[in-house]
Amino acid sequence: MKKVSIPLSALLLTCVASQLVCLQAYAADPAPEKGSVPARKAAGIRAASKQKAASLPKEDETVIVTGTRDPHQTVRKSASPIQVVTSAEISRTGQSDLRDALTQLTPSLTRAPLLIGNANMVDVLRLRGLSPNHTLILVDGKRRHATSVLSNNSGPQQGSNGVDIDMIPISAIDHVEILQDGAAALYGSDAVAGVINIILKHRKSGITMQATNGGRYAGDGFQSGESINAGFDLMGRGFFDLSAEYKYQDHTIRNSADSRNGKYDFKDEGDPRQQRGTISYNMQYDFLPDLSLYSFSTYGHRYGESYQDARVASSEWPMYPNGFSPKESVSEDDYSVTLGLKGEKFGWNWDLSTTYGSDHTSMDLFNTVNPSLYAATGASPTSFHEMAFTNTQWTNDFGIHRSFHTPIFAGPINLAMGAQYRYDEFDIMSGDANSYYGTGPQGLHGLSPQNASESNRDVTAGYVELSMRPLKNWQVDFAGRYEYYTDAGDTKTGKVSTRYDFNKYFALRGTISNGFSAPSLLQEHWSNLSVAPTYATGYLPVNSAGARLIGAKPLHPEHTMSYSAGFTLDPLPRLHISVDAYQITIKNRILAAGVYNGANAIEALRLDGFTVPSTLQSNAVTASYYANAADTRTRGLDVTARYETRFRDWGKIDWDVALNLNETDLTHTGKDGNGNSLLNSQQAAYITSYTPKNKLIFGGTWQYKKLGVSVHEVRYGHATSSLTYYEGPLAYSNTDFMRYVNKARFETNLAVSYQVLPQLGLTLGGNNVGNAKQRRIPKEFRYLGAFQYDYQIEQLGYNGGYYYLQANLNF
Repeated sequence: MKKVSIPLSALLLTCVASQLVCLQAYAADPAPEKGSVPARKAAGIRAASKQKAASLPKEDETVIVTGTRDPHQTVRKSASPIQVVTSAEISRTGQSDLRDALTQLTPSLTRAPLLIGNANMVDVLRLRGLSPNHTLILVDGKRRHATSVLSNNSGPQQGSNGVDIDMIPISAIDHVEILQDGAAALYGSDAVAGVINIILKHRKSGITMQATNGGRYAGDGFQSGESINAGFDLMGRGFFDLSAEYKYQDHTIRNSADSRNGKYDFKDEGDPRQQRGTISYNMQYDFLPDLSLYSFSTYGHRYGESYQDARVASSEWPMYPNGFSPKESVSEDDYSVTLGLKGEKFGWNWDLSTTYGSDHTSMDLFNTVNPSLYAATGASPTSFHEMAFTNTQWTNDFGIHRSFHTPIFAGPINLAMGAQYRYDEFDIMSGDANSYYGTGPQGLHGLSPQNASESNRDVTAGYVELSMRPLKNWQVDFAGRYEYYTDAGDTKTGKVSTRYDFNKYFALRGTISNGFSAPSLLQEHWSNLSVAPTYATGYLPVNSAGARLIGAKPLHPEHTMSYSAGFTLDPLPRLHISVDAYQITIKNRILAAGVYNGANAIEALRLDGFTVPSTLQSNAVTASYYANAADTRTRGLDVTARYETRFRDWGKIDWDVALNLNETDLTHTGKDGNGNSLLNSQQAAYITSYTPKNKLIFGGTWQYKKLGVSVHEVRYGHATSSLTYYEGPLAYSNTDFMRYVNKARFETNLAVSYQVLPQLGLTLGGNNVGNAKQRRIPKEFRYLGAFQYDYQIEQLGYNGGYYYLQANLNF
C-alpha cells in the first residue's frame, strides 16, 4: 500500500533555520500551562487574555483547544484559520438544530435541503464542499461516533455517514470551534476538510431555560423546541452540568400536482415529521490540585416519519382503491459516554480517557403493501419492519504535554505526544420475512438474512506535536502521526504550520499537511433497494457477487494533500480581518459509482437477494456501489471580518462579514473492472457543481440597553444541476442529463430581542423573512410532475420563510 508523508527534508530545513535564527532571540517569561494546574496559573491566562481583548471582539481572544495543544493559543494568534461560534450566536439564529444554526453562521458549511430515503432524518454537515466523512466532529476534544445510516440518495452527500450533531443538546453547548484546515496529523482519519469541536458548558450554578416555537410562511412545518440547562457545584471541587432538550417538527409539503391524475397526492418533497429528545451531562471533580476525574455523556432518541412517492389505484393493491402514499418511519437511539482522568506530574500534564458511542436505527414502512405477497396469498400486511443498523465506536486515548523554557527561544517549546486505540463495529440486521418476500413492499425493499452482516476493525495510532516560537513574532508548529487500520493498512501523516507577525497590525500564516481517510464500514457493507412507482435504485456492497458483476473492486483509503496560506489584519483597534486561501487534493476519493442499468443491473440485484418488480422498464432499474472513483482538487478562499462600532449613549453594533469561495474539479476518473468509467456526468456534477461557488454572510447586531436587533443577509452563489430526463427518448438515461443553472439567491435573517426582566428575555425573529426559494425546475424534469425543486442542490432551500418566538429564562 502506498504511504503518503511530508518530505523529511522540509521538516529538517525548517528546524535548522529556526535553530540558526533563535541564537539571537531572547527568553520569554514562564508561560502558564493548561490542564489540571493550580488556580493561580489558570487565572494568569485569563487575566492576560482579558487585558489583550480590551480593544477586540471577545471571541477573537478566546483561548482555543482545537488544532493545537499550545495551552495559551487564541483565535487571533492562531497559525490556522479557526472560527469560534458562541452559544449566544447560536441562540440568535432561532434554530433548535445545531446543524441549521451553524450553516447560517459559517459560509464554508453547507447542507442539503432534503435527504430522501434512509438518511432523511440524519443531520450532518459538509465543510468546504467535501463529504461529511471529511469533517471530523469532536466533543470536548474527543472523537464522536458517526451515524449508523448511510446517505444513499443521490446528491453531494451520497455515500457518506457523518456525525449526526443534532443528537447533542444545543443547551449543553458553550461554544463551537471550527478549524478550517486539514488536521489528519493531529486527529487521524476524517479530518481532511477540517474539524468541528463542540465545547460543552461547565457551569457550577444557575438554571437556563429556553422555549422556541415557530412555523413556515406557508402555514405548515410547525416547530417547537424546549430546553433546560442547570449547573451544580460539587463541594467546591468541581461542577456537574446537566442539559435536556425536546424538539417537535411537523411536515412541510412543497410538491406540485401529480401528472398522472392532476392531484396533489405527493407529499415527500418537504421536511419529515419528527420528535427528538436529548439529555446530557458534563462533570469534573478535582480530587487534588493536580488530579481530576471528568466525564460527559449524551443520549438522544428520535422518532420520525417521512412520505414516499404516491401510488395511484391498481389491481395490485385493491385495499387502496384511491391509491396511497407509503410512509417510512425511523426509530433511533444514540448515546456516547466519556470517562477520564487528567492531572500533572513532574511538570507534565497528562490525560487518560475512554469514549464509547453507539447509534442504532430501526426502519419500518407502513401504509403500504407487498404486491408479490398479495398475488401469492391474496393478502398482505400494511406495515413492515424493513431493516436495522448499529454503528459503534470505542476510543481510548492517552496523551501528555509540557512546556519547556529555554534561553534561546522567544517563547516556550510546547511538546505533546500520545497514543490512541479505537474499535469500530457496524452491524446490519434483516427485516421481517414479509419485507423481503418477492419484490418487497412498495417504497423500500426489506433486507433479507443474505444482506445482514457484522463487520469490525481495530485502529491504533501514535502522534507527536511540537510548537515553538523561534523569534518573538514567529510561530512554528509540527505534527506527525502514524495510524494503522486492520482493514485498510497503515499511513504516516504530517503537518507544518507557521505564522509571522510583522507588527501588531499584520501577520502571515500558512500550512502544509497530508491526510488519510479510511473507508467507513458502512461504505464497505451497505446495501438497499428503493422502489419508486416507475423506477428502482439499488446499492450493493462492494465485495458482493452482484457488485463484482458490474465491475466493483475492493475499496482503498483516500490520500490527501492540503495547502493553505493567508494573513490577518488589524488596521483599527476594534477591526479584525482574516483571509485564507486553500487547496485540498484527494486521491482515490470514495463516491457512489459504477452505475449500471437494464439487464446487468437487474441481475446484479438478484445476485444480492433483491427482486425487482417486473412492471418496471429495465432501463429504469439501476444498480451501483461505492468505489475509489476519482481524484479531485478543491480550491477556495475564506474571508472573515469583525468590527465593533460604539455609539456612547446609543449602545454598540457588532458588525461581521464572512465569505467562502469554493470550487472542486475532477483531475482523474477511474474505470471499473469492466473497463467502463466509474462516474457519469451527473455523478461528476454532484461533487463539482451542486455546491454554491460562493456563500456570503454579512450583517450586524445592535445592542442598546435592554434592546437587541440582529440583521444578517446570506447570499448563496449559483449552483448547477444535472437533471434526469423522465419523459421522451432520453427517459431514465444513464448518460444524458440536462444542465440547469440555479441562480444566486438571497435570504434575510432578522431577530429583535428585549430583556423584559433580569431573568426573562424575549426574541421575535424570522429566518428568510422575504420567503425566498430556489428556482423551480422545468416541468419535463419533474418526476411524475410532482417534484418542482431540485432537492439535491445545496443552495437556498425551498421551504421558504420561518418565523419564531423565543423565550429565555435565567435563574
